[in-house]
Amino acid sequence: MTNSLLAISPVDGRYAHISQPLSAYFSEYALIRERVKVEVRYLIALSQIPLPQLSIDVKHFDALRAIYRNFTIEDAEKVKQTEKTTNHDVKAVEYFVKEKLDEIGLSEVKEFVHFGLTSQDINNTAMPLLTKHGLSEIIFPALTDVEQKLLTLSANWNDIPMLAHTHGQPASPTMLGKEIRVFYERIKSQISMLKTVIHSAKFGGATGNFNAHHVAYPDIDWASFADNFVESLGLTRTSYTTQIEPYDNAATLFDNLKRINTILIDLCRDVWTYISMNYFSQTISANETGSSAMPHKVNPIDFENAEGNFGIANAWFEFLAAKLPVSRLQRDLTDSTVLRNTGVPFAHTLIALKSLQKGLNKISPNEKVLNDDLNNNTAVIAEAIQTILRREGFKNPYETLKELTRKNEHITLEKIHAFINTLAVDEKIKKELLLITPQNYTGVQPS
Repeated sequence: MTNSLLAISPVDGRYAHISQPLSAYFSEYALIRERVKVEVRYLIALSQIPLPQLSIDVKHFDALRAIYRNFTIEDAEKVKQTEKTTNHDVKAVEYFVKEKLDEIGLSEVKEFVHFGLTSQDINNTAMPLLTKHGLSEIIFPALTDVEQKLLTLSANWNDIPMLAHTHGQPASPTMLGKEIRVFYERIKSQISMLKTVIHSAKFGGATGNFNAHHVAYPDIDWASFADNFVESLGLTRTSYTTQIEPYDNAATLFDNLKRINTILIDLCRDVWTYISMNYFSQTISANETGSSAMPHKVNPIDFENAEGNFGIANAWFEFLAAKLPVSRLQRDLTDSTVLRNTGVPFAHTLIALKSLQKGLNKISPNEKVLNDDLNNNTAVIAEAIQTILRREGFKNPYETLKELTRKNEHITLEKIHAFINTLAVDEKIKKELLLITPQNYTGVQPS
């Protein structure tokens, strides 16, 4: 693609400047490179068993590792050219590695490339490796940026009282910082959970039983060998498989990412609503246009863009999590084409995270509006008054406050004070009640 304007997907077009770092993990080039890496490292591991017919001097290891470490776009194109003949992507990788062995003088060990393996031993090792590193290098940092921004905002706004809304109606006051902290805590918890998800691989031959390995070398503990090999790559081998990895842990990963995105959709919608209520102001550059028709408008486009992209990502994550664990008998090929799209929801998630971060950097609380709204809804302290009256054994406190606050008139603080002064309670209790305001009736903030 020489011009992003020709891209079918906005991931590789409009948002290519954001999603580009993910190409190192989810592109066709990245997959071919990782397959080459697994093949080469497997060959080295076999030579270290050792096998009687396979002997590679350690002095050649650097040259072998250079095959994948120095893997270029031109190398990938060569593999793709071979695939046109083989009509099999992994077989093309095998032939590429064998050609490289010829070049470095190791022709005699060529037949141990891909020895005893099926293509899914390579694919189901390469793909979780790419996913693991894509998460670690790109997604986790972007998530951490949002997480830390929420923590900073919650601390900065910790002392700002705000009218809460339950069912869209004025409710017991809260603190703006605390409401942001809710999202920080939710995200923090889910990120911690995400980091515990196992990145599992399949490595066991045509149907998972090491048939070919065992028939050639029956005295070798191939299961232990495979466990150690896969672990050396930073993955965990699934012991009992068909021809493919069952993808249960991959589904767990996708569900976890979907959950994180859902939380952030919730955040986007809340902030969007607060902006519409004028609780938040947005700071934008002088040259930015808010609306093509209405000069006064500053649209909350970053939060809308984030919400939309989180939604697209979640549709993909949900599909991947539901589809991949299902395969006919020992294997069908539907997972192959589906897996190639793994990077799509990661890209939309990254785009959304960047938009959300941009939006959070623009907002600031409009404290006058927040305070005015509290003053215009003083009826919310009725809960506080009736609770203290309950404590004191006052008869029917809830019903008494209900009668006061549901009158067809605006309830002001003065009216509430006048009501308090009519109560048949001790003067000390009246003084306690008269001190309650919407601004100080905000509960306890967790430390």
